[in-house]
Amino acid sequence: MQERAARTRRALVQAAASEFDRYGYAGTSLVQVCKTAGITTGALTFHFRSKSELADAVQAEGCTAIRRVVEHFARGHSPALERLVELTLSLARLLEDETAVRSAARLTRERPANDLGWASCWLPAVGELAYRAQRTGQLRAGTQPAAVAHLAAYLLVGAEMRVRTSLQAAREPDAVKQLEQMWNLALRGIMP
Repeated sequence: MQERAARTRRALVQAAASEFDRYGYAGTSLVQVCKTAGITTGALTFHFRSKSELADAVQAEGCTAIRRVVEHFARGHSPALERLVELTLSLARLLEDETAVRSAARLTRERPANDLGWASCWLPAVGELAYRAQRTGQLRAGTQPAAVAHLAAYLLVGAEMRVRTSLQAAREPDAVKQLEQMWNLALRGIMP
């Protein structure tokens, strides 16, 4: 019985991620989530008391995927600046490939009072890598680690918009490739 309940919950979260990704928080109906999941409204209300609670679950799933990637780069042994860039490229790849991650990013914009913001899942690690890069001489003198972290955040917001635009136009997303090109330009200005 518990296994079936867990499958039902997973199906609802996946369906909700898809709907929130496509239509946003305001445009998603719980009835459509149930149809997409192939599950009754009664089953949905058993697992989630409200649309907000369902959106929280979607954001939590997106953050779980992000944290797995962040942990990999936080523990790495390559230079900190290289890991920071690779982390952002991996996050852009997640945006391209993982509906729950895209939904988490969109829901963060549409529900800003929520504590499950997608940037909070990766921005602290980016900031720490930027500080490590400064301490180890990987940044040009005068380059502030906070500015590098902000640059990464802005680049990832742009990558998310690029992914969303590509998917809406039914094109293959190329956000990772574009982000890599942007980092090549930016690194010329921040590296010694």
